[in-house]
Amino acid sequence: MRGAVRFLLENSLFLILGALAALAWANLGHESYEHFLHLELFHNDWVGHPHGEHRSFTLHFLVNDMLMAMFFAIAGKEVWEATLPGGPLSNPKQAAAPLIATFGGMAGPVGVYLVVALALGQMDELGNGWAVPTATDIAFSYLVARFIFGAAHPAIPFLLLLAIADDALGLVIIAIFYPQGPIELQYMLLPVAAIAIGIMFNRKGVVSFWPYLLVAGTISWLGFHWANLHPALGLLPIIPTMPHAHSDSGLFAWDEWNKTDTLNSFEHWWKNPVELILGAFGLMNAGVAVTAVGGATWAVMLGLLIGKPLGIFLLATIAGLMGFTLPKGMSRGDLFVVGCAAAIGFTVAIFVASVAFPPGSTQDAAKIGALGSFGAAIITFIAAKVMGVVKVEGGLSTDGHSGH
Repeated sequence: MRGAVRFLLENSLFLILGALAALAWANLGHESYEHFLHLELFHNDWVGHPHGEHRSFTLHFLVNDMLMAMFFAIAGKEVWEATLPGGPLSNPKQAAAPLIATFGGMAGPVGVYLVVALALGQMDELGNGWAVPTATDIAFSYLVARFIFGAAHPAIPFLLLLAIADDALGLVIIAIFYPQGPIELQYMLLPVAAIAIGIMFNRKGVVSFWPYLLVAGTISWLGFHWANLHPALGLLPIIPTMPHAHSDSGLFAWDEWNKTDTLNSFEHWWKNPVELILGAFGLMNAGVAVTAVGGATWAVMLGLLIGKPLGIFLLATIAGLMGFTLPKGMSRGDLFVVGCAAAIGFTVAIFVASVAFPPGSTQDAAKIGALGSFGAAIITFIAAKVMGVVKVEGGLSTDGHSGH
């Protein structure tokens, strides 16, 4: 039983199980699912606004606005570490090709999405969802790519860096383009104060991550919430304030599990709970009626399945012409296969759909498109066969835990 649970955790299968349960429930008993989703746990104005606006404390709010902050915090941890000495973002020349490819992997889906919306004559209805297909789900893209390429293939760290950079840009997009109301910047002084508190803890030698989360993190989260920026991003400012190693071993490196600094201890403690949180996220957000297929479905799905691989391939090719070559041992055929794997947008795509559209048929249709991006796994296997990808096994620093 313990081995089965470990398998579910290490392969992010709780997220899939939650999504499948939501799909079944929403289609077999839509009313009861909606009641469950919007069940008000208690009436408490602290989750509202200082000016008196009340926001119900529902299960949906608990998961999407509060617990998902831990998911984005771990994503932010990987981005921050990547900038440290030895990290893949610390060497501009090494990072240039995958970073340029990342911009292609965002611009391509946006372009395809907008073309589909225009072709359907639904730009007014669908325009705000342009960012939904820009997401890459690191966990599932990594699992598919590793099965195809093997652990020691240079395409694996390339994909991980691309996906991490994609996450970083995605966080910026959510913060800037999808506020939850009129932005009230005065409340962003709270995250600034939280950063100061985190730095103070650091200088005082506080090594437990709990004070950083419970004190500085709560203050920062409230600042985001009251400023009408998505509070799931609220823990990001305190991540760099935690004591951390002064160098990075690589994205999702296995030997990080031997590090005991505060930042790595934070990830070690929260990794499995976050997998359970993602299961709850799938349960809360993937419950859409299969009859909700619409224009947003095709715009999101085609944006991911076509725009993502083409954008990554074209921009990485341009990067090569600029002198930023692919890693040694990685061909242009491998690059295209990486682009196909990166087209799995699932988790963050569903999250963006939930903030880009109000609850209703358009949001549901966009979420079906995000779920449909799992078709990229099949496309990736076909592309790998056509491109003659050679699997490379062996130990590599990327041979570690799956991440998002």
